[in-house]
Amino acid sequence: MPDPLAADGPPEAAAGPPQAAAGRPQAAAGALAREAAEIVFDGATKRYEGASRPALDGLSLAVPAGDICVLVGPSGGGKTTALRMVNRLVDITEGDITIDGRSVRGFEPSELRRRIGYVIQQVGLFPHLTVAGNVATVPRLLGWDRRRTAERTSRLLELVGLEPDRYERRYPSELSGGERQRVGLARAMAADPPLMLMDEPFGALDPITRARLQDEFLRLHGDLRKTVIFVTHDIDEAIKMGSRIAVLREHGVLAQYGTPQEILARPADDYVARFVGADRALKRLALITLGELDLEPAPYAAESDGSGATATTSLRDALSMMLTQGGRPLVVLDGEGKPLGRVSLSHVTAALSSAPESRA
Repeated sequence: MPDPLAADGPPEAAAGPPQAAAGRPQAAAGALAREAAEIVFDGATKRYEGASRPALDGLSLAVPAGDICVLVGPSGGGKTTALRMVNRLVDITEGDITIDGRSVRGFEPSELRRRIGYVIQQVGLFPHLTVAGNVATVPRLLGWDRRRTAERTSRLLELVGLEPDRYERRYPSELSGGERQRVGLARAMAADPPLMLMDEPFGALDPITRARLQDEFLRLHGDLRKTVIFVTHDIDEAIKMGSRIAVLREHGVLAQYGTPQEILARPADDYVARFVGADRALKRLALITLGELDLEPAPYAAESDGSGATATTSLRDALSMMLTQGGRPLVVLDGEGKPLGRVSLSHVTAALSSAPESRA
């Protein structure tokens, strides 16, 4: 499949024929495809000279195209090392990392980095460039023409909730922390990369702004479906953001890899159980919305009980509402205020007793 991103750019040197993953189309030589990419860590190891133990020790896992994989663990767990090995900011000592079946070693490093979106905690915007100039950085490096770059910049600012007319000509020093982070997200997506790397992107923000940006990114991901590798030390953020979670021990040893539901329901060992927390049952309830449940029939002509429960309310929040009202069932309303049914404490019991099967 030709690489749409290379259409306006200079010819790129071929680095040998790509090896396509089973069932997926091949990418053009020397380039990554525009669509979401499958990422595979195959015994990926990083040893630093003089260190007694690896920084990352034999990491093996596969991230399906379009998923958000969150790497979570303690300081010294190799999370950022693993992330930077993908775009070759850190060289692989042993093993390999492949993108749609092709080793990252087969790409020229600077070209590889232009094809991968990268977001860090402190954003790293260029202070001498406007917002538009920052977002347009990679498209310019890829040789996009001015019109295409301007259209892409305006579109991305709209997507991240910044009005182009108000923000394009501003400089980073004129923005709030949350606005700078939004610009950083737009810049990372500017060339429509198949893969995004995010290293604690919301860690420096206040809790309210952080929650808003988490929600905004999940909305964007639902529309764009990029493959994302996301680093955090916060298990609650990992559960909220990830479709898959890799829990790492110190020195980059994989403790467990699975969906949030699997890890919360069936921790692999005591280390994982302690890491996810004693309240993991409540965390599981936060992953279930009322719209996913087989609700009890609502009484005829039922009206709202004042709880504000809707199809998008989590079962954890519904439990809190029920306890506040003495354990009584809640009426669940649709977007037009019409009753969908009722949720009761029996739904909580049923959800907690149905643990998902562990992955092989």
